[in-house]
Amino acid sequence: MIREMREKLGAEITALSHELAVTLPQAIATAVEMGDLRENSEYKAALERQQFVQARLGQLHQRLNQVSELANTEAPTDRVGLGSRVMVEDVTTGEPEEYTLVLAEMMDIDAGHISLASPLGRALKDRKIGEEVTLQLPTMRRKLRVTNLVTIHDAPEEQRL
Repeated sequence: MIREMREKLGAEITALSHELAVTLPQAIATAVEMGDLRENSEYKAALERQQFVQARLGQLHQRLNQVSELANTEAPTDRVGLGSRVMVEDVTTGEPEEYTLVLAEMMDIDAGHISLASPLGRALKDRKIGEEVTLQLPTMRRKLRVTNLVTIHDAPEEQRL
């Protein structure tokens, strides 16, 4: 999962770096050739895009560093954490549910991937099998019991960080 996140961030960094080094300088040069820069909307747009790309690259590099740190700190071996696949049971209805805790960028509700930063992710974090959590939702309160847990350390190699 961390590997996928690094690849995703790396791909965006590569694309934006190319845009910053090649595409935007060409757009700025073309706009300069058009004349009066004070009223040149192409020039202004290219400069604004350049500033945005520079800021986004800074954010991406910072996130890449955070992701590397998460690989070491957010994956406990005996309780719910980053990369854990957790089975819970609704205490009231007995309905089983399965979730995988992921980074926000990898969240996919339909696939059962919930963010570690989401209310449910925060409630489940650091729980062990048999523990119950209470989740306050806008319309109701849910009580869930952790029934099974596969941490990232127990998962098959291709699913690991």
